Amino acid sequence: MNFKDIRTALEIFGLGERATLKQIKSRHRSLAKSHHPDHGGQTNPEQIQQVNAAYELLSRYCENYRFSFSEEEFLEQYPEERLKRQFGWDPLWGGSSEDES
Repeated sequence: MNFKDIRTALEIFGLGERATLKQIKSRHRSLAKSHHPDHGGQTNPEQIQQVNAAYELLSRYCENYRFSFSEEEFLEQYPEERLKRQFGWDPLWGGSSEDES
């Protein structure tokens, strides 16, 4: 597995750099269904193999991914919390000058 393989798998799935495992699973189901002959999909075994190989690769990557539970990563995942911390004290944002610490 290398970075180029991961990028190719994301392109097959039509996903960007920041995708959740839920999005990967959902996209796999959707692509597998659309290419499956029993569901009126196109019967190109090569496409089904590409979709399944991409899913396997992304699943393996996510399985071994080490999650960061740092405050910086938390604020990256929840930008509204970052804004609240930056401007929550401001009366314009519903805070009061007394909230400032």
